[in-house]
Amino acid sequence: MSVLTIEVRTLAETLDDVAQAMETLTPSEPRVSFETPELLWKVMTAKRWEILKVMSGAGPLALREVARRLDRDVKSVHADTHALLNAGVIDRCAEGFIFPYDAVHVDFLLKAG
Repeated sequence: MSVLTIEVRTLAETLDDVAQAMETLTPSEPRVSFETPELLWKVMTAKRWEILKVMSGAGPLALREVARRLDRDVKSVHADTHALLNAGVIDRCAEGFIFPYDAVHVDFLLKAG
């Protein structure tokens, strides 16, 4: 099963991991990082989570098919899929859009200060 981890971490932490993976030639697990919890929740709205749920393991889907499966209008699904695309959560392909994972794991620590 392929899993995408969505996490909250600084750009510096993410770049350190990339540098280490390049030095050791060890592929890292697929991740999308957000700088703050607030940014994570701004991008990952409830409607966008629904899109990921519909797209998980489904292969490439046309925008209209995503909208049909969600029973939503194409215009609003267009805006949400492009927000996910811009955040690096989904990809575009010749057949439409793809979320090539079976599951999502969200990982962040909320602490005082």
